[in-house]
Amino acid sequence: MAITDKIYLKNHRQIVSQLDTNIPKRVFSGATLEVLYSGEGLSKVDDATRDRLLDFAQDFLDCENSDDIYTGYPERKFINYLLELRAQGLGPDAIVDVMSDEYMVYAYPGDVLSFLDNSVRTLESVEALADVEGDREMLDEARRAKKDLVGPR
Repeated sequence: MAITDKIYLKNHRQIVSQLDTNIPKRVFSGATLEVLYSGEGLSKVDDATRDRLLDFAQDFLDCENSDDIYTGYPERKFINYLLELRAQGLGPDAIVDVMSDEYMVYAYPGDVLSFLDNSVRTLESVEALADVEGDREMLDEARRAKKDLVGPR
């Protein structure tokens, strides 16, 4: 299961109550995206919630082609966001706190840790393949990215 399948709406019950309709708790569910980010859905929630959801929409759902919203584009942008937070030196608990404060979404720190660990393992595989292929540029890029994820020791 991808990390984006484990990103949830904070205050889900309150939001569902304000919308007067049921939506999945998962942020990247098609039904959640459709209801929350339609003009009518956003107009029903309180101002503080609307501001954070609009920030989320602007940062992750603002696609050049509106059909891209259903092709994994928002999920890829969110994954990059998580990796950038880790590159800034934040641990799983702090990453969850930041995403919660900025966008009213959350994940469990253990899921974030697992995602980061899998990302490091993937980069190690890229390093090994680049070494076998003799691709120094890719090898160096994978090492830099892994160093950003692992952080100082």
